[in-house]
This record gives sequence, C-alpha cells and structure tokens, in this order.
Amino acid sequence: MTLWTRRRFGRFAGGACFTALAARAARGAADARVVVIGGGAGGATAAKYLAMSGGLEVTLVEPKRHYTTCFFSNLYLAGIRSLESLTYGYERLAERYRIKVVHDFAAGIDPLARTVSLKGGAALGYDRLVVAPGIAFDFAAIEGYDEAAAEMMPHAWNAGPQSELLRRQLEGMEDGGLFLIVAPPNPFRCPPGPYERAGLVAHYFKQYKPRSKILILDAKDSFFEQDLFQDGWTRHYPGMIEWLPGQFAGRVTAVDVGRRTVMTEDDSFKAAVVNVIPPQTAGAIAQQAGLADDSGWCPVDPITFESKLQPAIHVVGDAIGVGGMPKSAFVANSQAKACAFAIASALTGFEPIAPHLFNACYTFLAPDDAVSTVATFEATAEAIGIRDMFVSGVGESDETRRQAAQAANGWYAAFTHDLFG
Repeated sequence: MTLWTRRRFGRFAGGACFTALAARAARGAADARVVVIGGGAGGATAAKYLAMSGGLEVTLVEPKRHYTTCFFSNLYLAGIRSLESLTYGYERLAERYRIKVVHDFAAGIDPLARTVSLKGGAALGYDRLVVAPGIAFDFAAIEGYDEAAAEMMPHAWNAGPQSELLRRQLEGMEDGGLFLIVAPPNPFRCPPGPYERAGLVAHYFKQYKPRSKILILDAKDSFFEQDLFQDGWTRHYPGMIEWLPGQFAGRVTAVDVGRRTVMTEDDSFKAAVVNVIPPQTAGAIAQQAGLADDSGWCPVDPITFESKLQPAIHVVGDAIGVGGMPKSAFVANSQAKACAFAIASALTGFEPIAPHLFNACYTFLAPDDAVSTVATFEATAEAIGIRDMFVSGVGESDETRRQAAQAANGWYAAFTHDLFG
C-alpha cells in the first residue's frame, strides 16, 4: 500500500461514515440528547460526528480547556516539536458544530435516571451517553509508585505537564547518565510508544549527551514491531539503547523515588532519570459507573459500542477491550465514528450495520526515519478481529523512510483537523 493510498484511506474512513450517518439521522431523532464524556480523540470525534448528523443536542464534558496529543509527544521530548504545536482547544467544536462544551469533571453516572452529575454540582440528562475516559493508571501494581511519585519519576503517558517535567529532567541530566524506561505489560495505550520514546530520546542524547545510555525494563518478553525498533536503534544509536525483557530482569515490583532506583524481582537499577509507565486500566469514570469488568476494561457490543454492562451507554477509545484493536488515537477516532452511526441508527429506528474500522499510525525511529502501520478490522456480533494489515519492513530504503516521516507530519495535521474541526 503506497503512502498516497494510506492518506486517502484515512480520509475515506471518516467521509463514508459521515455520509451514511447524516442521511439516516436527518430523518428523525429531533431533540434527542447525547452527552459525551471525555474530550480526547474518541470523545471529540463522537461529539463532532453526532453533531454533524443534525437533529441531536450534543454536550461534550471535558475538564481541560486544551488537549495535548499523546501521539507525537515523543517528538517534543526529543526537542523536535513544541508542546504548543500539539495542543488544541474546543472552540471550533463549539462554534462550528454547535456542540455545548462543558468544562467540568464528570463525577458520576446514574444509568437508571440517565443523568451525568458534574463536580460543579450540575446534572445533565441524556437519551444516549458516550463515555470516552481514556486510561487510568494502576498505581497499586508497583510499590512506591503513586501520583506523588509521578512528580519525581514521570510517566508522561498523559501529554502536557508530565511531558514538560520529563523533558526538563532529560535536559538537566549530566552527559553519561542513565535514562531508565519502565515499559508496562499488555494491554496499554500506544503499543509502539515506549520504544519510539527510547529512540527519539536517544536522538536528543546523540546530539547533546552522547555518553548517556538508555535502559528499557520491560514487563514483556517481546513487543510490537520489535524487529523494526531494534534495527533502527542499531543503525542510528549503536550501543546507546539496551532492552531487558521481563524473563531476564524479572518484573518491576517497586521504586525508591528518593534514590531514583527501580527494583525488579531479581535486581535493582539506579538511574539519573526514571520514566515509569505503569500498568493501565479503563479511566476512572468507567470504573465508577460499572462499565468495566474484572479485566479492568469495558466490554462493548462490537457493532454499536454499547456497553454490555449498562444500557444506553456507549464506550469508545482506550478504555474498551475488543481483542485485536490496539489502543491508539486513530482507533479511538474510528470507533467513535462507528459509535455515532450506531447511536443515530438507534434513535431513528434503523438497524445498526457492521462498522468499517481502521487504524493508521506512524512511528519515528529518528527524525527522518519513520515507519507506518495500517490495519482494517472486521466486526461481528461476537468480536472485532484484524482483517488486513500493512506494517513497514526492515530493510526499506532511506528514501522510503524519509517519505514516511514527511507523510507522518501531513497525517498528523489532517488527523487533528478531523478531531477538532
């Protein structure tokens, strides 16, 4: 699949869904109320496409006034992009699509009364609810690592202040120091993310701190696109990055923040800068509302994304567990469009149809060396599985990788425009 085809592929995924959605919703659903919790990739998309359908009263609940994308935030850590270039407001969604944007925390959900209570004291009624809460961290999984510890050993897995903190620590690190990344067990947001981070921080070190090293302590014994990353590390940063799988060092059990030390079942590791990415679960509001099962993730109907545990509530994005779909922003965007279609169908009396679901993302090994992944997914009444997948291969030419890096920047601009108008 060519780069041109992949770009067209991403645009078609949104346009085709919206065309069908608008045609159906225009026939009815007047004054139906849909509340969307969460203004990330999944929530912003769901609110926008529901509003575009017409005839719906759409409210988006998001406490932050600005959203900084986690995707491409590793480029900020490497000094390649500014944080401002990754940050977006909700003004266009409110003005262009007439979405009511409420900057408050969703404190609770009452599925029987069909209301969302806000931290500020107000309550919002709904006919359908979309919950896009993203991830929460399982702080109990690593002794000594909690929200306070994250201010010393940042996870930077929610972009913004955590990204700035980690960047400052990397800048303040002496040449010859060790940067330690604790990579989480599956499943977690953005499977290539920790390994892209290692490579892009190595790019920064190569320029300014060439004697420094990077160590990845991994909970897993293998990781997605491992051959691509290890090939890239060897070519660009020989001897700088070491990856230790769980079978060698044992799982991470504890941290000592004051000593900047990470303990595993078999050893301990002291570093100048420690980046702990904890195990993850569905976002807090999903847990509180009874949308998550014992796995920590939210089971949903693969066709409509309606919760299997609470009626009239749909869940999209990183919080759901759907088998073969990774937890990525583009996947959340694709799920949200399918969910919007399903809600419009339900409110107008049409039977839902199996959605077209996609993933497309770029990963950087170096500023001019990027790889891509494109996948299509097939939804049945029982599950969502991979239908087709393209992944860049080891041995591609330098020119192919440079073109991919250029295409990645175009992809980012088009994708964030789709998210935020």
